[in-house]
Amino acid sequence: MSCFSCFTRHRNDSSRVEIDNFTRSSGRKDTGSPNKCAARSFTFKELAAATRNFREVNLIGEGGFGRVFKGRLETNQVVAIKQLNHDGLQGFQEFIVEVLMLSLLHHSNLVTLIGYCTDGDQRLLVYEYMPMGSLEDHLFDLDAEKKPLSWETRIKIAVGAARGIEYLHCKANPPVIYRDLKSANILLDNDFNPKLSDFGLAKLGPVGDNTHVSTRVMGTYGYCAPEYAMSGKLTLKSDIYSFGVVLLELITGRKAIDITKRHGEQNLVSWSRPFFKDRTKFALLVDPLLQGRFRVRCLHHAIAITAMCLQEQPTYRPHISDIVVALEYLASQNDTSERQREEVHNSASASSPSNQSRKGFSRRADYVTSSASV
Repeated sequence: MSCFSCFTRHRNDSSRVEIDNFTRSSGRKDTGSPNKCAARSFTFKELAAATRNFREVNLIGEGGFGRVFKGRLETNQVVAIKQLNHDGLQGFQEFIVEVLMLSLLHHSNLVTLIGYCTDGDQRLLVYEYMPMGSLEDHLFDLDAEKKPLSWETRIKIAVGAARGIEYLHCKANPPVIYRDLKSANILLDNDFNPKLSDFGLAKLGPVGDNTHVSTRVMGTYGYCAPEYAMSGKLTLKSDIYSFGVVLLELITGRKAIDITKRHGEQNLVSWSRPFFKDRTKFALLVDPLLQGRFRVRCLHHAIAITAMCLQEQPTYRPHISDIVVALEYLASQNDTSERQREEVHNSASASSPSNQSRKGFSRRADYVTSSASV
């Protein structure tokens, strides 16, 4: 691929083999426009100028990969620039995978890669700027002046994230396992439309008769599917479990792992499981910051979807396309301002009109919440 030709001057032989194997095994043909897939090669000087020499005032985030700075290119475009930590080969391999993935994959719910830099030992990635930060920023440890996410916005974010996963699992060929789905990797634009980011851990999924991909266990504690954490066998259903954890965070406003909580409440999934079996306790799961502003039936359906995603046995977890349909149904219930004003104690929801398809979904959700072992 011509857009990666500059790598050959800087990567070692093992990295060259890895890129060649990746592109050959993917078997992908780009179907987008040339301008859409061409990630630009930047010089380090250009990116230093864009961030005013990586000043601390422009620092907007920091993670395992490195630090992220807000910058402005010569074209006046505002971007996010991620600078790789110089801490070994693994980081460089993730850098290569991320460039390849985001150059080959394009969807409205995946972050757009604008370019990269490989000057000398520098490794930087340039993305579209997401002004509202990550989902994590709007769920946990909120400042007094920050408004909590409404129920409707939480469902909207869940729908968009699910559509991104659906693209990776169903539209990409071969399928892609994201492997690092978490609230910190779901970025938001000004309208709270979500985009998945950080594809350094993504893997090509199983093809043909293969049922899984065997790989070293990577990801974030609290989000990893139990079968993957124990055996290293990675499947598309591993992402479904992680998505269930994110749904649980959206419902509860709690972190997947929170060591500040008392014993028994530090692991969100473990703490939540007893509530799944008793719908009279569903309201106890809900983020107190919502102040009861949600529809009871929508809450029940959301918990049903979450419970299915968090099944211990991966074969019992739903397909991502079914999750998208279910979440889109929930989002459709929030279309009018009257519905948005309904609160948990408002009995008016019992008289809301419903059609046969909605009744069918309701029966399925009711059955799952009462009988699923999670």
